[in-house]
Amino acid sequence: MTIQDLKDKNCILFEVISGSKSFGLDTPSSDTDIKGVFYLPKEQFYGFEYIPQISNETNDEVYYEIGRFVELLLKNNPNILEVLATSNDCILYKHPLMDYLKLEDFISKLCKDSFAGYAQTQIKKARGLKKKIVNPIEKERKNLLHFCSILQGYNTISLLDWLNQNNFSQEHCGLINIPHAKGMFALFYDENNVLGYKGIIKNEKSNEVSVSSIPKGEKEQAYLYCNLDGYSKYCKEYTEYWEWIEKRNEERFNTNQQHGKNYDSKNMMHTIRLLQSAYQIITTRTLITKVNNREELLSIKKGEIEYDNLLQKADNLIQSIEEAYLVSTLPELPNYDKALHNLITIREILYR
Repeated sequence: MTIQDLKDKNCILFEVISGSKSFGLDTPSSDTDIKGVFYLPKEQFYGFEYIPQISNETNDEVYYEIGRFVELLLKNNPNILEVLATSNDCILYKHPLMDYLKLEDFISKLCKDSFAGYAQTQIKKARGLKKKIVNPIEKERKNLLHFCSILQGYNTISLLDWLNQNNFSQEHCGLINIPHAKGMFALFYDENNVLGYKGIIKNEKSNEVSVSSIPKGEKEQAYLYCNLDGYSKYCKEYTEYWEWIEKRNEERFNTNQQHGKNYDSKNMMHTIRLLQSAYQIITTRTLITKVNNREELLSIKKGEIEYDNLLQKADNLIQSIEEAYLVSTLPELPNYDKALHNLITIREILYR
């Protein structure tokens, strides 16, 4: 089932403009995001084809089945509360039955964790993104040899440098384990390649070194240390980095490069906005989606504020939220019984 199918069958209950335009933070380049609420045709709801959510290919239009919508409201999900709190100028359609769902029945102290908690995960993502921007990883992938070193007295030298200095080939090397010494190996060399040594690694993609059978009387050339944990970490970061390169939003990335602050400025703008919303909810018992500090937030989006200053601002907001939470008159939890009663009423009317 598609969004168009829902519209053709008149199953839309609520449809709003969401995202930057609903917050009053849109600019000429902003997309129009749509969110909505639908109900399933009776046969599908009572049958085997329950669908909780439908979106388009680009995921900028997302619609929630009425039961799923209420479920997320009860969890004080930030995105869903913001849909319900959408200002009238951004509401495209509202079925009269949506009047059963009132914001005051759902807003609770859960918002501290749902809004502020989500904001903190975004800060963590922003830090991770900064690391990717500041520390690019070369496209040519390293192999395990790059994470091996040779002991020389009280120091070490990289294996690749040692092989080069001695004009050795890794394929002619043989390793044996050193008992009770994790990652340590004795290294032997067969210049004529007649002793059947397996080399240090089998191929470029090997994730462990090879060990060989060494004839008695052979003399070790050196002792090798393999940093397997370091290689595993590199492989993980390499994969994450190049997947990010492939999937990143080029427009946002170029904006971040232009302002030169090395963080995702749009992400940080919405992080600060979420924290301000959490404080608003806890202190005023309501949620107004239109911001009253557009210029401040857009200056963050433009990268006009230093990253460390933004983190300090976020920490201050979190502290204010924690203090306000202690004296807040919000209910601990949403009104579950009323929400359930209203959901049943809505469905009874729809399927009557």
